[in-house]
Amino acid sequence: MLGAREELTPMLSQYLDLCEAHPDAVVMFQVGDFYEAFCEAAEEVARVCEVTLTKREDSTGTYPMAGIPIDNAASYLEALLDAGYRVAIADQVEEASEASGLVDRAVTQVITPGTVVDEELLSGATATYLGAVAGSGEETALATVDVSTGECQVTSGTERRMSEELDRLAPAELLRAPDAPDFELGFETMATDADPGTFEADAARETLSAYVAAPDSVVGSEAELRAVGGLLDYAEYTQGDDGPLEYVSRVRRYDPERSLQLDATAIRSLELFESRSPRSGDTLVEVLDETACALGRRRLASWLRRPSVDEGEIRRRHDAVAELLDRPMARETVREHLSEVYDLERLVSRVSRERANARDLRALKNTLDAVPEVKAALSEVESDPLRDLRDSLDELADVRELVGEAIRPDPPQEITEGGVVREGFDDELDEVRATEREGREWVSALEERERERTGIDSLDVGYTQVHGYYIEVTNPNLDRVPDDYTRRQTLKNSERFYTPELKRREDEILSASERADALEYEVFAEVRADVAEEVERLQTLADSLATLDVLTTFAAVAAANGYVRPEMGADSVEIEAGRHPVVERTRSEFVPNPAEFSAGHVAVITGPNMSGKSTYMRQVALIAVLAQAGSFVPARAARLPILDRIFTRVGASDDIAGGQSTFMREMAELTDILHNATEDSLVLLDEVGRGTSTTDGLAIARATTEFVHDEVGATTLFATHYHDLTELVEDLPDAFNLHFTVEKAEGEDGNPDVTFLHRVADGASSSSYGVEVAELAGVPPAVVERAREYVRESGAIPADANGGEGPDEAEMRTSSDDAPAGESDTSADAQAPTNGRASEGTLAAYVDGIESDEGAEGTTTTGAEADVLAELRELDVAQTTPLEALNALDDLKQRLDERDRNRD
Repeated sequence: MLGAREELTPMLSQYLDLCEAHPDAVVMFQVGDFYEAFCEAAEEVARVCEVTLTKREDSTGTYPMAGIPIDNAASYLEALLDAGYRVAIADQVEEASEASGLVDRAVTQVITPGTVVDEELLSGATATYLGAVAGSGEETALATVDVSTGECQVTSGTERRMSEELDRLAPAELLRAPDAPDFELGFETMATDADPGTFEADAARETLSAYVAAPDSVVGSEAELRAVGGLLDYAEYTQGDDGPLEYVSRVRRYDPERSLQLDATAIRSLELFESRSPRSGDTLVEVLDETACALGRRRLASWLRRPSVDEGEIRRRHDAVAELLDRPMARETVREHLSEVYDLERLVSRVSRERANARDLRALKNTLDAVPEVKAALSEVESDPLRDLRDSLDELADVRELVGEAIRPDPPQEITEGGVVREGFDDELDEVRATEREGREWVSALEERERERTGIDSLDVGYTQVHGYYIEVTNPNLDRVPDDYTRRQTLKNSERFYTPELKRREDEILSASERADALEYEVFAEVRADVAEEVERLQTLADSLATLDVLTTFAAVAAANGYVRPEMGADSVEIEAGRHPVVERTRSEFVPNPAEFSAGHVAVITGPNMSGKSTYMRQVALIAVLAQAGSFVPARAARLPILDRIFTRVGASDDIAGGQSTFMREMAELTDILHNATEDSLVLLDEVGRGTSTTDGLAIARATTEFVHDEVGATTLFATHYHDLTELVEDLPDAFNLHFTVEKAEGEDGNPDVTFLHRVADGASSSSYGVEVAELAGVPPAVVERAREYVRESGAIPADANGGEGPDEAEMRTSSDDAPAGESDTSADAQAPTNGRASEGTLAAYVDGIESDEGAEGTTTTGAEADVLAELRELDVAQTTPLEALNALDDLKQRLDERDRNRD
């Protein structure tokens, strides 16, 4: 147990003071070469970091202690962050030799998931964002900053739109103003309760004023002002700064509508950055990432996350890629020199925060050395975007010359122990160094002189930090020691001495050495400060290099993979021999497919599982993403419209913790699409309606198709196993059928052998071939054969059929893959009653079925049923949207289900 506060030792009292000032963080307290934690914090550090928990005993008592080495702190800090802790670093802020008592310590940095700046804790390929949200309703604002680079941006919109932006940016840490909504996020983040006062308008304006001269010219609303003000105040706090972060020199407002909208669901479904299959692990960014430097890697991710909707900007990028594709020598030369470029954005950040060491400045100089070479490689380019990029490459000759003249080529890691500044850069430093050098040369020659003078051949001259310079004489030669020798130290076999001259030279050398180290640090700090004055120029250069890296990468990938330039601004999707950019890398033989449909048309796609429906839909979407990001596309030719959004309802997933089943989650995603898609959107729907009964599922799928066609007008690809859905094309003028072909042959056992050709063709498929897919997957033969018997018994196929495709396709339709046992999904021409109810699969047929339904025990229509039928008769179908019809149908069905439960 610790005693009263006044009884604590000065060091422990200092530690607890810092803990009280940072109650939400684990304070790591510098003690020599270690960061130490004490008391309860020590137990947590020992557990999380897996270090030894020791004890410290002093006048206070005995209490736990755990430490991590400062030189190897990154991995331990990462463990603490991963465990959900914030870490306050309390460094010694004065030299122990200069302290009159206890060495003063202060928190110099608060490390949180959203504010890490240490290179070892960051990924060069992705930005690490700190986010802040303020306001609610129609005026909700989101601000983000990457503290490691200084990128700061703010936007606003509805709560739903800001929720999408949060999911897209996935900040590692999120601050909420008191009035901010409590978003349901689809990613992991640390929620932080920042000081509410920093989000007040006046305080936020004062904070932002330190970054921009006229805050109201940057932000578009009070909510945006409050979000970015609170954000920057917290960023300053974590970096231990009393004033603004100088390298955050560009606070930018952006409009999400000025980029192709890809919500978190679309990003995951299209596997832009994360694979849904742990076996393949391939993503779009991995296919494209041939970037030469970290600047380009982050820019590539940004462009894929936010493809452009500006046709002029897209064309400029394509112009640049086209010329770089035609100039392979220039392209590869540029890429070669870009590979010598360090992470300039993060270098500038460290320079500005006075945390850059001499090696960082040399890395900056090496980066600037590459710029003239890059410009030379672009000397003959003709396209406007490349010429503009070339002209924007500021060589910063003044900065390059300064660092080259001031900093040694291979400096040490430490900047306070000398060996950093080049000879000839600072006259005063050279003079002090000369004094030190002359003294050391005198000492070096002393050994030979004293051996000659004394005749002691074994005499040695040496140095220790404790005792300084000495002359050592072994015991057998002590009788030959001169009178001017003064004993300094007695050892077992020898004695150590000094002379008045040696003592004078020692004082001279040590004084000069200390002065040289101190003066050298001062000179280095001045050079670093001079470089920091050019933050904006350096950031502009970094921006140009990042853009150039991505454009040359797009050209290199196009050359390697046979991508072509798409024609943009068309009123239809016309893709000739299109390919899936990821799948084609993982399959030895990939079958290209065309995609030709006018904007606003609905393609109903049928075919067996494994035939290629999902791959086809995703490849159309990915080609659009690539094109609007500025890349060429995997196709023989492509004409594409400018899309505003891509929506995906692809694949099964659930959210058990959030109380959502797979079907509920599917319906939530479908709701988002139907409410927010526009005629300029691309919608991918895969198996909408699965997860419930065949009748309900088909009704939802049919109503959805009608609503998208009639009300939304989005270009839509709808893959389904509900073959009855293909009949909609007869009633919907802008809908058409596509199917994936299968090659069939009779096997040795008399059953069909199928080969999936992965080719798309016009028209509807005749079968889902579910039994055949099961057989290919390795389902036991007994199960497969029994399944075939059930299919024959259902009447879906004749007993002697081999699943052939031909003029009798309507008679060959099999039941939906997800139909419950005992329920068959048949065509309208071959209705089969199921449990006394017709299963035509349309809303009208379902209503008729209720009118003629008899209960399980043969009872007639009840009072509850009569009410339901009355409401159905009063429903004005002509004035009811498909979604409203679905809601009404769901309500009526729940009431009938309640009737059945009451009967039981």
